[in-house]
Amino acid sequence: MGKEVKDVGTVKIADDVVARIAALAALEVDGVSAMAGNYTSDNLEKVSRNNLKKGAKVMLGDNEVKVDLALMMAYGFNIPATCQQAQTRVKSTIESMTGLTVTDVNVRIAGITMPKA
Repeated sequence: MGKEVKDVGTVKIADDVVARIAALAALEVDGVSAMAGNYTSDNLEKVSRNNLKKGAKVMLGDNEVKVDLALMMAYGFNIPATCQQAQTRVKSTIESMTGLTVTDVNVRIAGITMPKA
C-alpha cells in the first residue's frame, strides 16, 4: 500500500533563512521588544525581508545549528525567564521547520526599551 521513498537529492537551507526563523521566533516571546537591529514585531510588515535576520546570527554545521541572538527587552520583564523562553521558542521553531538540531541558543541583551509615555 505505501511506497518506499528513495533518496532523490539533498536539501540545503541558507543561513539567512535560519536566521530569519530565529528572529521571528524570538519576537513572539512576551518581553522581547525587538532584535538588536531595532525591528519590533509591530514594524515587521514594513521591514524588508532581508533585514529580519538582524540581531540573529547562525552557524550551520552538518545537520546542526548554533544561534546567537541580540535582543532588546521590554522594561519590567524578568530577563532570565524571558531569555529562557526565547531560547526554548527559537530552538523548537528551528527544529520543527528545518529538521536541523539546534545545539546552542545564546542570548545577549543589547538594551532595554522603555514604555511610551
